[in-house]
Amino acid sequence: MNLHTSISGYADPALHAQGLYIGGRWEAGGGIKVLDPSTGATLAEVPNASIEDAMRAVDAAEAAAAGWRATPPRQRSEILRRWFQLMSEHAEDLARLISLENGKALPDARGEMAYAAEFFRWYAEEATRIPGEFRHTPSGSHNILVDHEPIGICVLITPWNFPAAMATRKIGPALAAGCTVILKPASETPLTAYAMARLGEEAGVPAGVVNVLTTQNPGPVTAAMLADPRVRKLSFTGSTGVGRILLAEAAKSVVNCSMELGGNAPFVVFDDADLGAALDGAMVAKMRNAGEACTAANRFYVQAGIHDAFVQGLTARMAALKIGAGTDAETQCGPMITQKAVQKIDQLVSDAVARGARATTGGAPLEGSGFFYPPTVLENVPTDAALAHEEIFGPVAPVYRFETEEEAIRLANVTEYGLAAYIYSGDLKRALRVGKGIEAGMLGINRGLMSDPAAPFGGVKQSGLGREGGVTGILEFMEAKYYAVEF
Repeated sequence: MNLHTSISGYADPALHAQGLYIGGRWEAGGGIKVLDPSTGATLAEVPNASIEDAMRAVDAAEAAAAGWRATPPRQRSEILRRWFQLMSEHAEDLARLISLENGKALPDARGEMAYAAEFFRWYAEEATRIPGEFRHTPSGSHNILVDHEPIGICVLITPWNFPAAMATRKIGPALAAGCTVILKPASETPLTAYAMARLGEEAGVPAGVVNVLTTQNPGPVTAAMLADPRVRKLSFTGSTGVGRILLAEAAKSVVNCSMELGGNAPFVVFDDADLGAALDGAMVAKMRNAGEACTAANRFYVQAGIHDAFVQGLTARMAALKIGAGTDAETQCGPMITQKAVQKIDQLVSDAVARGARATTGGAPLEGSGFFYPPTVLENVPTDAALAHEEIFGPVAPVYRFETEEEAIRLANVTEYGLAAYIYSGDLKRALRVGKGIEAGMLGINRGLMSDPAAPFGGVKQSGLGREGGVTGILEFMEAKYYAVEF
């Protein structure tokens, strides 16, 4: 059955290819083809914004800024709450849209939609709880008042792997804080972002508060926006390499930056772990979104006593996954985002095998249409293999053997990244001790999924700056203002 023939409503790609969204208006255009990774066929075409278009988006955000800043927090809250409700009402259609343009399996797309919508509900609540501070100076000479004000116009840049959640994780706190935004989604998956804008309009977001533009020239377009003195915030999710470039551009105008960058997450399994639970967690941590996630388990370190049983169990589970189009209800592992992504994964696996690793399942790209790479498990992986140090971003699980707790911590930290880590042990004291030794911003203890809108998401080292989500997420879009008060 070809599920693409009966697509309608919010799942229809054509509905979300109406043009740039600037100042509450849709502006027709084309130039960027959006492909279905399952087939390589074109789904729709969206506009290729110019620098002039980007400047008009900044103009629109500025025109709306004063009014939105003055909007009472309760009113901002109610708009975000309505946006959450609309996303929930259209969740199935939106999940299918994500599966079409991103390729992820429908269960993963549905999970993303629930996660994405929750950011609007969370920040609808946080909008009314923006903190302040009052205290006396130690000398008693005066009093200290601290207020938090919206930081100003924000440029939000999101990746292709979570086209809904990465947008709402930024838009939610920005709007709750009283900021106006320009969202630039990835050109591979722009349809979901335009769908979000359409729902925001229906929810009552005023014209110009949210603007969306797509471009095939992200460097010059983003640089032009960051050079405009009206833009005061950049929130970026993407690779560390691109993040470094953007930080350099932002530095020219001293623009405040939040950076959620690459990862190389270790997944550490001790001999005293529950093997079944560790395998369950490994499948979630590795195969969520087919491994195309910055928090994906990238290196599996398994203690010698449980190593062979873990490899055997993981191999059986990975080999059993059904590969297919994301929109197929039976698919458990969809395609990669592009053919280039498949080629990169294949190069990493081939390098590891050439150095002595062995594929216990998978290990080579699949033939035929679409951008598919099978779930793969590698054992006897040497630590000098490229995939031991680079982000795989695919369904490949390299397994390494370790002996001692100290060795596990050392291996986990041999990376420039520090976003996420996973630890499985029957001894909670040990797990927390090891977690304290691992350099990462987030740790999963006996669980393979850590993302939650109520928790601070972010990393250390080359994995980024700042945090998204949680009670701290809204402060990333605010400036503290201190008043020295005499009374």
